[in-house]
Amino acid sequence: MAMGQRTIHSANCHCGWDNSLPPAMTIAPGETVRFECRDAGYGHFGPASVDADVRALDFARVNPVAGPVFVDGAEPGDCLKVTIGNFEPSGFGWTAIIPGFGLLADQFSEPRLHLWEYDSRAARPAMFGRHARIPLKPFAGTIGVAPAQPGLHSIVPPRRVGGNLDIRDLSAGTVLYLPVEVRGALFSVGDTHAAQGDGEICGTAIESAMDATFTFDLIKRKAPPMPRFTTPGPVTRHLDGSGYEVTTGVGPDLMEAARNAVSGMIDLLASTRGMAPEEAYMLCSVCGDLRISEIVDAPNWVVSFYFPRIVLE
Repeated sequence: MAMGQRTIHSANCHCGWDNSLPPAMTIAPGETVRFECRDAGYGHFGPASVDADVRALDFARVNPVAGPVFVDGAEPGDCLKVTIGNFEPSGFGWTAIIPGFGLLADQFSEPRLHLWEYDSRAARPAMFGRHARIPLKPFAGTIGVAPAQPGLHSIVPPRRVGGNLDIRDLSAGTVLYLPVEVRGALFSVGDTHAAQGDGEICGTAIESAMDATFTFDLIKRKAPPMPRFTTPGPVTRHLDGSGYEVTTGVGPDLMEAARNAVSGMIDLLASTRGMAPEEAYMLCSVCGDLRISEIVDAPNWVVSFYFPRIVLE
């Protein structure tokens, strides 16, 4: 542990945004804090879990975040600069199809669970049964500060102040800038993932408990209108090596186009790789990327789904 680094232990977690929560720690700008992050299911799943356990998942306890941390001197209108340090993955994770949740919830109504045992250094790909090997890129799915509006707010939707962003590039070395809405900012983080595709289409990634380190600074009176971030280098190279299979959705509605692009990839993987559609759906969620390819040629837009071929080699 670095000199002067402090730790927020996993007992100090909460399952909603509430600016009345007492801080778990007070820090000065420039300090570094290590967070013990629980997985998105609050430890609901273990190595012996089965599909039926998905139905018992308590949505009131999903995406627990460690914190909050009070940053001394932070005031509404300031910018909280968060430099993301190292992640220490646990080596165990899960991906699930949760009934009623996910981009294709109407097509996949039965619970499914895939358990992962992976290299805790994230140096080797994680095995998806006999079908695929997923290069790992640990990051925090839920990261943010408390909103100004009083009361308890769901942790599930993302917000202007961050929250459940599920941006896979909020990984080691990235610098995140968040608008401060309350005194002290009240920063919390959790929902750590070992890997995820852009879109997290089935609603879950490789959900995995891990420790993560962050350094905090303040930029006075410079709050961005929404979260923004700077990456330290290329963001897709870990999957680019063998190219992509790409399916598209075309139409006047971006959500429907996204659904069609994903459905097309699930059908392609099922027909060419011998996967069950449920397997293909979960696999796409942990490594495939949704992209808006065209949004100016009215009345139709194009959404593409990129599936990296390297995971099948």
